[in-house]
Amino acid sequence: MPDDTRRGGRVPGINGVLNINKPDGMTSMDVVRHIKRASRQKRVGHGGTLDPFAVGVIPVCLGQATRMMEYLIDGTRVYRAVVELGVETDTYDIEGAVTARRDSSGITLEDIQAAMEGFKGDIKQVPPMYSALKKNGKRLYELARAGIEVEREARDVEVHDIIIRDWSNPTFEIDVHCGRGFYMRSLAYDLGQVLGCGGHLKSLARLRAGTFAIEEAVDLSEAERLFYEGGWEAMVSPLDSVVAHMKAAIVGQRIEDMIRNGRSLPPGLRIPLAQPGEQCRVYAADGSFVAIMSFDPSAGRWKPDRVFNSEKNAP
Repeated sequence: MPDDTRRGGRVPGINGVLNINKPDGMTSMDVVRHIKRASRQKRVGHGGTLDPFAVGVIPVCLGQATRMMEYLIDGTRVYRAVVELGVETDTYDIEGAVTARRDSSGITLEDIQAAMEGFKGDIKQVPPMYSALKKNGKRLYELARAGIEVEREARDVEVHDIIIRDWSNPTFEIDVHCGRGFYMRSLAYDLGQVLGCGGHLKSLARLRAGTFAIEEAVDLSEAERLFYEGGWEAMVSPLDSVVAHMKAAIVGQRIEDMIRNGRSLPPGLRIPLAQPGEQCRVYAADGSFVAIMSFDPSAGRWKPDRVFNSEKNAP
């Protein structure tokens, strides 16, 4: 097949999401840069950062799908991690400098299971110093690299479940189902503190981000090849796949025109039956994705949150 992209040809405008299996050793922005170069698209972004040593699912948004990134970031995630007890590092993970070593030989599976219970549900979590969060206008990792540690406020996070998959002292493997803003590195560190022996994150893989699962993920090198050689269409999910969990509604031409003009719908028009703050995805009669809308209970009507133009949403 002719290699038009390598010769400077342009892949047509793409509006969709790639489910990329991020390799070890790359930042999330490295992945974005590789896809941007291979696809020759102007608007490319990712739906949730992974640390360089971590692997697994990273949704990459192209075109209009970049407007869906907040929904990806707000979605739930599933991680598989290996925690090593007895060793603490300044980054809370395997890439950091060792700051303490303690004996973990007396820790049992029952001890770990009991400690896990305190990290389920709606909890408070202190983010690590080596993170992209800001304090007084500075990234925390910038302060950490300068040898400065500052107090961090605990944040509200949600952990749906933690399952222990394997235990062989001093390491154990867990699956964690959590919401946004949860730091697996902090979990490893905090568990080590509760157990009294310290700990750090030895490895991490993201198995799911929102609707995107590792089983359907495409290796980055394969995605690049498909953009260069052809056949990329099959790996691009439509942009509305990000919000497949929302209720859906189909509207006629008159209502579609109102939505595309950014107007709220008339009171009493409920698509579907609405709860305060509920969101739904809206389609035109021809099946094209029109908008994401939310119900405003104070006004008793649906209003558009995101309106998408009528160009093709995916290959």
